[in-house]
Amino acid sequence: MTKIAIIGLGYVGLPLSIRFCESNVQVLGLDVDQSKVDKLNAGKSYIKHIDSEQITSITQSNQFEATTNFSRIEEVTAAIICVPTPLNKYREPDLSYVLDTGRAIAPHLSKGNPNKLVVLESTTYPGTTEDELRPILEEGSGLTAGEGFYLAYSPEREDPGRTDHGVKTIPKVMGGYTQNCLDRCVALYTKAIDAVHPVPSCRVAEATKLTENIFRSVNIALVNELKVVYERMGIDVWEVINAAATKPFGYMPFYPGPGLGGHCIPIDPFYLTWKAREYDQHTRFIELAGEINANMPNYVIARVAEALNERSQSVNGSRILLLGIAYKPNVDDDRESPSYALMGKLESMGAQVEYNDPHVPFIRPSREHSRFAGRKSVPILDNYDCILVATNHEIYKKTDFSHFRCPIVDTRNCISPRPANYYKA
Repeated sequence: MTKIAIIGLGYVGLPLSIRFCESNVQVLGLDVDQSKVDKLNAGKSYIKHIDSEQITSITQSNQFEATTNFSRIEEVTAAIICVPTPLNKYREPDLSYVLDTGRAIAPHLSKGNPNKLVVLESTTYPGTTEDELRPILEEGSGLTAGEGFYLAYSPEREDPGRTDHGVKTIPKVMGGYTQNCLDRCVALYTKAIDAVHPVPSCRVAEATKLTENIFRSVNIALVNELKVVYERMGIDVWEVINAAATKPFGYMPFYPGPGLGGHCIPIDPFYLTWKAREYDQHTRFIELAGEINANMPNYVIARVAEALNERSQSVNGSRILLLGIAYKPNVDDDRESPSYALMGKLESMGAQVEYNDPHVPFIRPSREHSRFAGRKSVPILDNYDCILVATNHEIYKKTDFSHFRCPIVDTRNCISPRPANYYKA
């Protein structure tokens, strides 16, 4: 039986582990977080949209085992890296998780099973796999990529909470350092994925992932800008988008919001922007989109201020309930959520902010938002000065807010029936 390692057991690595296990591939899950390892080995999930029954099934069948011991890379024929690639405080790529993982596994590539395949799935800029990760793996192992071990890049395309497509059905793009590397990568993923799409190099595969998310970032920025313009004209941008979406060709609907969230779309465009400077290229279009999207929380807060002003109140001293911490509906994923920007800005203006989110009962510690850690979700009550809807969870769509007396500012166009004091933002 084939045995592989998947490094990083989060929103990307854990679903991928389950898919390989379901395809009769044995998976060794590696993570530096001992609490995650302990939960998985006990058959418990820590990601809301992944059932614990799925974890129990693969652990009890001995298809899956989690560990923090990186020396066990010796046991496997392939290692897939699914670790974070955030931006630092200067909005520059932080590859420390990828490179540290490379250093941890490199000494074990030459031991146990020979000719191991290493695949990077983390989103990054073109050249990372060949120019950054490869030297670390070669130096630490004493082997040469393409000969002593194989190296490839295959970007993750995970969309947490999505039900119409999953790991199995989403085509997998992949590029290899050499043709043999690519062949090994294709052979591995075809065991678990319905369709693979090989490309000529790791750089093409890396650029593919960036292009997908830049496309979304730019189009979301466009509708966010149109939202502001049309609001001044007295035009409902949601009505416009719904009407435009009836055209069966030449148009794809994107929807405005309070800002960008998730690990990919707010971050990935800046990976290319940063790398492009090395080639004396300036990505003005991408940077403008980032600027527009990053400014959306300010627009939302201005709408909150307008709603309060109409009741002769100010943001300073007001009690505000924020609906939704997750960055997208019906999941517990709060990475890069614009809700944190809204909370921070409102509190800096003197507001007292609480939140409700049935999928995020308490705010977990994180690198970016440590000041909010430990806060707990509160009930939805009509005793606040304003309610701000930041995430379009299904439960909010089903809640009858029509009798609420306080103003409700809706950034997602999801509240219906609507109260008398209803504002779109």
